Amino acid sequence: MEKKKPFAARLETFFAGKGFYVVLFLCVAVIGVSAWSLLTGGLAPGQRPEEALAVDAIAESAVPAVKPSPVTVTEAPLRTPQPTPVPTAAPTEAPPPTAAPAAPVQEYYIWPVSGEIAAGYAMEVLAWNPTMRDWRTHDGVDIAAALGTQVKAVTNGRVAEVFDDDLLGTTVVLEHRDGLVSRYSNLAAAPAVAVGDTVGVGQVIGGVGDTALGEAGEVCHLHFAMSKDGKSVDPTAYLP
Repeated sequence: MEKKKPFAARLETFFAGKGFYVVLFLCVAVIGVSAWSLLTGGLAPGQRPEEALAVDAIAESAVPAVKPSPVTVTEAPLRTPQPTPVPTAAPTEAPPPTAAPAAPVQEYYIWPVSGEIAAGYAMEVLAWNPTMRDWRTHDGVDIAAALGTQVKAVTNGRVAEVFDDDLLGTTVVLEHRDGLVSRYSNLAAAPAVAVGDTVGVGQVIGGVGDTALGEAGEVCHLHFAMSKDGKSVDPTAYLP
C-alpha cells in the first residue's frame, strides 16, 4: 500500500505542475474587475447607471437639507457731519463807559440892570465927582436904577468876594472864564449870594442900594466895573 504524501507536499506538487496557470488566471481576473469598476463608476455587478442615480437621490433626500440662515444687513444711520467749532477768543472785559464830554458852555453877556449910564468909564482922563467935589478916575459905569432893583450876573461865574467898600459900599465880585472879573457895588446891605457860590448868567445876586458913600451925591444907581487879567477894562466893551 502506497503511503499518502503530506498536504504541503501535495500543494507543492500541484503548483509545480498547474499552479502557474492558476495564479496567472487570478491576476487577469483582478485586473479585469478593476477595469470594469473604473468604467462603470463603481456600479454593482448587474446594476444599471440609472439605478445608481436613483439610489443617490434617495440618499440625498434622506439627509435633511440645512437652509442657510438669512443674513440681515442693517444699514448704519447716516450721520450728518457736524461743523468743527471755531475757537473763540476769551471774552475781554468791556472798558467802563466814559462820561460824555460836557457840552461847551456858551458865554454871553447881559446888562446887570436896565437904565441909563449916569457916569461913564474914565481911566485915562479925570471925571468930576459931585459927591467928593473933585476930579478923579472912574473905573466902571454908574447905571441909574431904582432902589431895590434886582441886580443880575452879567455872565456865568463864581462868587469870589463879598465885602463892604468904604467908598463904593456893599460889593460882590464874580470870577469868569479867561481871567475876566466883574464887580457890583452900591448894593443893598444883604446880597443874595455868598463866597464860593456858582452863578449863571442872569442870576440875581442882590439889589440896588444906597451904601456907596463916595457916590451918594448921584442918582440911585449900580456901580458896575470889570477887569481882564487884573487890568481895568471898559464894561461897555462886553455888554450888548
